[in-house]
Amino acid sequence: MNYKEFIGQVQHRLEYAQFGQAVRATRAVLTTLGERLPEGEATDLASPLPMEIDRYLSAAQHGQRFDYQEFLDRVAEREGVDRADANYHAQQLMVVVAEDVPPGNIEKVRNNLPEEFDPLFELVDAAEE
Repeated sequence: MNYKEFIGQVQHRLEYAQFGQAVRATRAVLTTLGERLPEGEATDLASPLPMEIDRYLSAAQHGQRFDYQEFLDRVAEREGVDRADANYHAQQLMVVVAEDVPPGNIEKVRNNLPEEFDPLFELVDAAEE
């Protein structure tokens, strides 16, 4: 999947009228996820993604410790949405990411996050069923 296709999938899933809104959501979610993950895990997740997108994960200050609520607060602030929308956007983004990376990469990310991050993967799990 190339950059425009990836962002197009995000735009479709989030029902955004404008491409830029989907870019902002993608940047907010993946930058924040990159901050939470150890550098190696962020790089592994990023490597199969389009170059314009993988930098959101790989350029973050990795290995920060924060809970899922803080994750949502950071996404919400970066994207300019409320926490409920941030949660929904993060879940949808993970579905698009999961369509583009090997399943083992998603599983490694899950294993590096505490159980409280399980809601992030709810739609990924539903898509696999």
